[in-house]
Parts: sequence; C-alpha cells; structure tokens
Amino acid sequence: MLHFDPDEIGKDVRIEEISQGEIPFKRPRIAGKNARLDTHGWGGKFPLGFLRAGGIGAFGWCTLGRQQAEKFSGLPLKALFGGDGTLLPPYRGLEFLLLDWLGKRFHKPVYKLVARDPAALNGTFSVPVYDTTIYFDELHIKNDREAVDFILSEVSEGLGRGHRHFKIKIGRPGMWMGLSEGLKRDVDIVMGIRSLAGPEAKLMVDANNGYNLNLAREFLSATKDARLYWLEEAFHEDNMLYRELRRWMKEQGIGTLIADGEGHACEALVDWARKGLVDVLQYDLRSYGFFNWMDLCRELEPFEILCAPHNYGGFYGNYAQGHFAAATDKFAFAEFDVAEAEGIDASAYRIREGRLEVPPDEGFGLKVDKAVFDSYLNYRV
Repeated sequence: MLHFDPDEIGKDVRIEEISQGEIPFKRPRIAGKNARLDTHGWGGKFPLGFLRAGGIGAFGWCTLGRQQAEKFSGLPLKALFGGDGTLLPPYRGLEFLLLDWLGKRFHKPVYKLVARDPAALNGTFSVPVYDTTIYFDELHIKNDREAVDFILSEVSEGLGRGHRHFKIKIGRPGMWMGLSEGLKRDVDIVMGIRSLAGPEAKLMVDANNGYNLNLAREFLSATKDARLYWLEEAFHEDNMLYRELRRWMKEQGIGTLIADGEGHACEALVDWARKGLVDVLQYDLRSYGFFNWMDLCRELEPFEILCAPHNYGGFYGNYAQGHFAAATDKFAFAEFDVAEAEGIDASAYRIREGRLEVPPDEGFGLKVDKAVFDSYLNYRV
C-alpha cells in the first residue's frame, strides 16, 4: 500500500500530457566484458517519460509506446489507484511517473509514500549500496599480477567515491580465457579486492551463468577465506544444481548466499527461493516493476528471502532503488552503476561509507532540465 488517500488527488485531475524520450548517459570509464557479453561501453540511452496532471509535471522511467500512452491520456488519476493507494495493474507502465507525481503532489519523497514504516524514517534515509562496475577490463593484460593490479585501481576509484562494498564479475573461463587460467584470474582478482577493501567490506560475485557446478565449487573453495556475501548467477537456473550446490556449501562450511533472478529468470525461481534454494532475488526494478516488487515482498514476508533488484545499465535505477528499499525489511543492497545523464542533476544523492543517502526532496529527487528532455523526444500526447 501507499501512504496517501486517493480521494485527495481530486476527482477532476486528469492526465494532461505524456511524453517520452531517450536520454544519453555516460560512465567515467568504459565498462568491459562479462562472462557472456562483449564490452558494455561508455554508456548508452535510457527511456525517460514526462507526465503532467493537475498542473504538476513529473518524470520517470517509461517504456510506453505512443499508442499505449494515447490510451492513458485524459484518464482521471484517482481511477488508476485502488483504495489502499496501490496502482492498478493495467496502469503500471506509468508507475515511475506516477510515483514522482504523487511525491510532488503530497510534498514527500517517494520513500515516505511507499515505506513499510514511515514513522521510522526520521533524519537521513540511507541504504547499503555496492559498486557494480568491476568488469573484465583487464583481458588485454597477460601477466596475472599486472591484471590484478589493474582491477584494483578500479576498486580504488570506487573507494574514492564512497563505496565500501563491491560486486565483481567472474566467469572468465566460460568464454574469454582457458579453464585453468580463467579460473585462476577470477580467484586472484577476488582475493586481491578482499585485501584492498578490508575485512568489513561485503563482496559479491556475478558469473552471469558462465560457470557450471564444478567450476562454482572450485571457485568457492579457492575463495573461502574471502567470505563472499553472495554468488550470483553461477549457472543457468536449475533446481537440481542449486540443491547440490547448497548441500556441498553446507558440508564445506561456506556461508555465501545464492542470488539469482536478473534478466529472463526462470518462472519457478520464487518457488525455489521459498524452498531455501535461493537466498537473494534480483528481478530488475525497472522491467519487473516497482509495484510488482512491492507485491512480491508482501508475498515473501514469511520467508527469509532477501531482495536486491537489478539496476545495471540504465542510470535511472541507481536512484529509484533507494526509494524502493523503504518498502521492505528484506532489502539487501542497492546496485550502483556510476554515470552522468544529460540534463539530469542527481547531486542530491550521496554515497558515503558504503551507503546511498536518499534525499528528502519531493518525488524521486532528480532535477530534470525540461528543455534538454524535450530535445530528445520520441513522442508527446
């Protein structure tokens, strides 16, 4: 549920405008390969929408096509919500726009609208965050020591930005290197980052399905002293493999969590999580949806399952996830892919000592230059 009264929107408030464009964003350095994809590059574009209703303008992630937007144009806002403030499923393509609009209408940050316990949100609101930019950027370096040092220089950049926790891409033996040398480099890099980041840092690893069960076991054995927080997408979802990996990890005294759910996740994944085979669910916040995630969190309340929505590669998720974190007690980590987007001021957000500080500004707290946005329009209805 959301903490506002839909009756206070006003029965005559209607959607006056929906527009959408693609905004360029750029990282401070090129993002390299992962276990299955080539170089990710400097950045790209992400879909941003604008909605005006009752004279209030709001921005948010939006993938609506023109025809769908035309169907929504003119609708009364109050009719889009259930009595408890939940956005009805047919209108969830507008959810980020509407959350920003509600924040501006009721003069609240989104996190106070969606919070499980709004009364507890006094003072600075912050959530644990990790640097997700540690990719296969060193494949051109043949010497293993030099390769590790190269990656450690990137980790040092993250430490300088306020990060204390890191997710590290692994899976080099799946495509880009030979089995033994690729696994060795995966291990050496993880152990090097542990030494640099210190014993309190939480380190996550992501194989992007580039391992099999045997490689996963070898890797976890070799990195046991690094005390990894989670292993993500070790291999394609398979409950039999998960069960065997879990049994083996318990036998070996390895407490690393199992994380999965990014991308085209197996439909049975939630059921497997309920059965204890997966510890951390990672559906993408933007494509799976803010309200769908809230529904899922309520469904999973009886279970010890953490949520850590995927947010890489689209700028906007860096910030929206901080607000979503307030909606559940089981939020594990925010994922941060550092970048700047043209015409968007995100300076109200800060990363300090491994936490993302979320501003108390209205809506999502992002300041968008409307003229820049209009220069990248795909449509306006």
